[in-house]
Amino acid sequence: MRKIMRKARLAIVLAALLGLGAFISPVHAQTNSSLDKSPLDMSYFPVDYPILKIQGKAPGPLVARVVYSRPQKKGRQLFGDLVPYGEVWRLGANEATEIEFFQDVRIDGKKIKKGRYTMYALVNPDKWSLILNKETDTWGAFKYDSTKDILRTAAPVKKETDISEAFSMEFTKIKGGASLVIHWDDVRVEMPISW
Repeated sequence: MRKIMRKARLAIVLAALLGLGAFISPVHAQTNSSLDKSPLDMSYFPVDYPILKIQGKAPGPLVARVVYSRPQKKGRQLFGDLVPYGEVWRLGANEATEIEFFQDVRIDGKKIKKGRYTMYALVNPDKWSLILNKETDTWGAFKYDSTKDILRTAAPVKKETDISEAFSMEFTKIKGGASLVIHWDDVRVEMPISW
């Protein structure tokens, strides 16, 4: 009799768990369907720093990290249309892009103190003006305040033969430092950083 009672209780518990699963599944599906179309990403210098650090293979201290959202081209005309020429752009999507320096660096000959900054760009066909601004944790460029700029530097536009569907930012090693490489569509610009 005890075996029958145990089996009955087990059957009730299993039925309850399966019933609970029916309620959980739709909630899970709703969460996944609301994923952002311009996912957040980040790049480090040294490249792959977090992975190398936990492996004990970091080639040196962390110098910089950029956090940005990655909009997609989706067949749209980007520069001069979606991203108007001559207007301040958040340099990505959603929240304005932020760059953090973990030590003092130099950009375009100017000393930039260790810290976190928002990045913007003034986009033009032949060159971009890349901007570092003291105001952080902001959405888009709607509240951009040029009085809080700490740097504006010119970045020549290089046309690429390969089209980049997703907006991307990454660091590459150069002599004396690194270059922040920004590319989207057939456009590539770079911001050299030294220390």
